[in-house]
Amino acid sequence: MNVIQEAQRHGQGIWLDYIRRSLLKSGEFQGLINQGISGVTSNPTIFEKAIVGSTDYDEAILTLAKADKDIGEIYETLTVEDIRTAADLLRHVYDHTSGLDGYASLEVSPLLAHDTNGTIKEAKRLFAALDRPNVLIKVPATHEGIAAIRSLVGEGINVNVTLIFSLDMYRQVMEAYIAGIEDSVKNAGNAVASVASFFLSRIDTAVDTLLEEHIRQGQEKLRELLGKAAIANAKLAYRAFRDNFDSERFTALRAKGARVQRPLWASTGTKNPAYSDVMYVEPLIGPDTVNTMPPADINAFLEHGRAEKNLGLDVTESEQTLADLAKAGIDLEQVTTKLLADGVKSFADSFEKLMTGIGEKKARLLAPEHLHPGVSIGAYLGNVEATLADLSRRDVVARIWRKDHTVWKSEPTEITNRLGWLTVSDLMSEQVSALRSFAQEVREVGFNHLVLLGMGGSSLGPEVLRQTFGTTSGYPELIVLDSTVPAWVQSVREAINPAHTLFLIASKSGSTTEPLALFHYFKDLVETAIGKKVAGQNFVAITDPGTPLAKLAEDGRFRRIFLNPSDIGGRYSVLSYFGLVPAVLTGIDITTLLDRSECMREACASCVPAHDNPGVWLGTCLGTLARKGRDSLTLITSPTISSFGLWVEQLIAESTGKEGKGIIPIVGEPLVAPIHYHEDRLFIYLCLKNDDNSATDTAIERIKSSGQPVLTLEMQDKYDLGAEFYRWEFATAVVGAILGINPFDQPDVQRAKDATQRLLN
Repeated sequence: MNVIQEAQRHGQGIWLDYIRRSLLKSGEFQGLINQGISGVTSNPTIFEKAIVGSTDYDEAILTLAKADKDIGEIYETLTVEDIRTAADLLRHVYDHTSGLDGYASLEVSPLLAHDTNGTIKEAKRLFAALDRPNVLIKVPATHEGIAAIRSLVGEGINVNVTLIFSLDMYRQVMEAYIAGIEDSVKNAGNAVASVASFFLSRIDTAVDTLLEEHIRQGQEKLRELLGKAAIANAKLAYRAFRDNFDSERFTALRAKGARVQRPLWASTGTKNPAYSDVMYVEPLIGPDTVNTMPPADINAFLEHGRAEKNLGLDVTESEQTLADLAKAGIDLEQVTTKLLADGVKSFADSFEKLMTGIGEKKARLLAPEHLHPGVSIGAYLGNVEATLADLSRRDVVARIWRKDHTVWKSEPTEITNRLGWLTVSDLMSEQVSALRSFAQEVREVGFNHLVLLGMGGSSLGPEVLRQTFGTTSGYPELIVLDSTVPAWVQSVREAINPAHTLFLIASKSGSTTEPLALFHYFKDLVETAIGKKVAGQNFVAITDPGTPLAKLAEDGRFRRIFLNPSDIGGRYSVLSYFGLVPAVLTGIDITTLLDRSECMREACASCVPAHDNPGVWLGTCLGTLARKGRDSLTLITSPTISSFGLWVEQLIAESTGKEGKGIIPIVGEPLVAPIHYHEDRLFIYLCLKNDDNSATDTAIERIKSSGQPVLTLEMQDKYDLGAEFYRWEFATAVVGAILGINPFDQPDVQRAKDATQRLLN
């Protein structure tokens, strides 16, 4: 019995918070059901990434487009088919549990969140269109949504009430459900199924932000409340659930066939890297509940989670936690009210982006010049196809997503603790609001410059973003200092006013010699300019939890300390705090950057066939041709994104140069006549649409004509860098699997660091 099945034994269903067509068709979802998954939830954000960010739906979209269907009709056709398919796969669970479990959820349009009649009308229409007994229609817990719930339940519509944050709102949801059941019983209606989705991690993200502000002001005792609000809120919600559904009022309804409305714990992915990845799962296992998790959290729960009936425990302690928060001046009702408004807006934004994305995809698919990355690898195509078939046979992509170290080596050292980049965008997306607030704070303080002190992976990503996007008007200018050459340090010193400069000290280990030496140099300058007592306010640390830099920053009262997930290596960290903090501080739209990254992540998911997976395809070409002697990767870019090569150079060189195997990245090389290139080359052309590409296009065509292998990757705009960062990281992992090396360790880099330290000592 695995932990999912153990949780079921304690009365909790574990549902998947994720859906897409290839997951359903590939057999992967059925495999999860076999492991004990007993339901699936969806939302506009999930469908946005699945439909826009993959090729899963392209054939269906093209067929519907040719039938002259509009965007709304296309969306509904696609989503209804997916939910029906999922419901059919879950039907035996539904039957086996007599309707307790085995449900699939589809949401009404988030644009109707404040329209009671519109919600009722659409929910009834969708329920009829789905035509399955084991489907739930998701309705948000706005005041207008709650008004719709009673009507829908009374008419026999299964409802998943979503976006519940506060205890008061939850009580209103339960009252609406029970009143609806009473209406249904009066009308001799059928038994109705319902869950109430109580959101968790977003509460801690919001409350922790407020607590940290108090802690920075010296209220150190509040540190013990960090990460406690959501679980406390949930435990009190469960007590309210028991009070309502164990009452005489509902007992009478239960005798007539009514089902309880189970609490469903949602937003259960941990958003703070310092917290356990199962912190919203293990404490909340109990009877008559559901926990819905994205794939990464299900894998974590299966790998090291424990299933014990903890939900009814520590309720008094939970009451004390909320009392202590109130005493600290944190109004939880105010926090949850804002979270509801933000959640409704977030889903509405995703829905509108999805509609736009379907429209753009429809136009591209109908266009005669319809896209595919340019592939010109001649006789090597057969070798690439053979490698793709081998990767599929060995289930390599799914094993990467399961974080199976044997993809690369028999031992897990520096592998299992280096795969956080696969899902880091989930964590970072939840931090966007806090990061934007920090950027506004930095502007209001009046900092004119940002100086990033870091080396290698800590600095190359921010440097690419700096060179590509520049600085938005009204934001401080970023300078990346990743050298101890005295003249370079001096040039930075002369360019800034230390009193009006914010220094970002970036080091994963927190002990890297160069940035720490630079920190001490600039700290002296800042202390001279504004005094020792307040100098820490001109510094920010970006590091892993528990490092010497984290301690230094805490003791020095830095303005902020950003603790990065510790399971991400430096060269894979650009989409974490290491890249996003400097990005947001210079005015880059990190939401769009992360959106593009997440779309590429969806395209690289385990359920996508290897031939259609852009990360796998790129990695297979790199690895296969390297084994055939074409191990000199020549990266050519459009002018605006030329700095991207700096990042790729380190990623490829440090990840693959081991055990006498590897790929030599060549970036920034002037293009010459094809006759000068030998048979050790693979050319990759990263082309930015609407850039000044004419000369490069001509040179690339000559190289193709000479028989050299060339791959062309297209970017629609600069924000597609988010997608390319992810694509190349995934491709590098695949290269490691093909070459039989660990792409995440850095033996030569570490030897150089150790030698330097010995010399300095």
